[in-house]
Amino acid sequence: MTRGTVAPEISSRVRSIPPSPIRGLAPLAEAAKARGIHVIHLNIGQPDLPPPPGVAAALAAAATQPPVYTASQGIPQLLDAWARYYERIGLAISPEQVVATGGASEALSLAVLATTDPGDRILVPEPFYAPYYGILAAAGVELVPIPAPERYGPVTPQAIQERLGPRTRGILLCSPANPTGTLYERDQFAAIAELAREHGLFFYSDETYRELVFRGSRAASALEMPGLEQHVIVIDSVSKRFNACGLRIGALISRNPDVIAAAVSLAELRLSLPLPAQLAAAAALEAPATYVAEVVTTYRRRRDAALAALARLPGVHVVPPDGALYLVAELPVDDAAHFAAWLLTDFTHHGETVMLAPLSGFFATPGAGRNAVRLALVQPEPVLEHAAELLGEALARYSGRTT
Repeated sequence: MTRGTVAPEISSRVRSIPPSPIRGLAPLAEAAKARGIHVIHLNIGQPDLPPPPGVAAALAAAATQPPVYTASQGIPQLLDAWARYYERIGLAISPEQVVATGGASEALSLAVLATTDPGDRILVPEPFYAPYYGILAAAGVELVPIPAPERYGPVTPQAIQERLGPRTRGILLCSPANPTGTLYERDQFAAIAELAREHGLFFYSDETYRELVFRGSRAASALEMPGLEQHVIVIDSVSKRFNACGLRIGALISRNPDVIAAAVSLAELRLSLPLPAQLAAAAALEAPATYVAEVVTTYRRRRDAALAALARLPGVHVVPPDGALYLVAELPVDDAAHFAAWLLTDFTHHGETVMLAPLSGFFATPGAGRNAVRLALVQPEPVLEHAAELLGEALARYSGRTT
């Protein structure tokens, strides 16, 4: 008798990672394109703006250098560039307090692995950048959601305090936030940071969009909070403010030497980051302040155009963002995830459709965000206005529309 074979299974760790609301509909979009439909992508924060001019020059120069291993912490040129960049925006760090990473996602992954054990918990305001969930799950860490107040405003220290427990290791905050553009005022930010100090927690501050704010020069930074030198771990990236997503270069910054040593030890497991990308990122970080100011001006114009266009759609409620490059729209539909898929499978208007990111994927709380979507402001104003018109036509035809 031939004994049947049993196929090995993938890990429960991977099975615990939810599908991406940002990329999960990509096969449907590709199928729509194969049918000849033009898809306007508002689902992903892929900036269409050019990076600083020095990036192309650095990449060209890197082509003349041998593709060697580099230091796991990052090449000196890049670490120095990060330190100089922070000095220009009024924050003092040294190159030794920086670990170069494969984008902000690896920075958070290294931070979590360096500071938690399986079964620990990290508190995160909802809605949050969707990959947070998977990064924490892969580390065996529980993401504890802090429900968003009405209209996705900043969460209160009291709401965080109520969810502290013996396995809580830290608080993860993003300001301005992806996906809502919520900006924490300095006193709101400081009050949450102070909770981390009082309870001996790590304060993970995702500052990817720090300067992309529509009022003021920049968002508050955890690096300027007094008395938190041993608690703060900043997550940063050149992807958004310098329009260089494909370089996949970010940074973990901390004044806690044990955190840096642990992060470097973990970084050594992947040996090093690509040399050309590091050189190009160093060039991006040297861009003048006028470059980022122009980027902010562009996104402010786009935000205003999108808000005005969406306000004309019956039943659509938009939450005006104070920063980042996204906005949240609540739609008159039963299920925004189903509607977003329907846009790609069943809807077309003059050969066009729109791709959105369902907001439910940015929550850990079941049922939250069910009727909302995130739109990325990564198209010129006329395209955003046209996309809003398409969205209005789609809502008029959609059978799952609410009254």
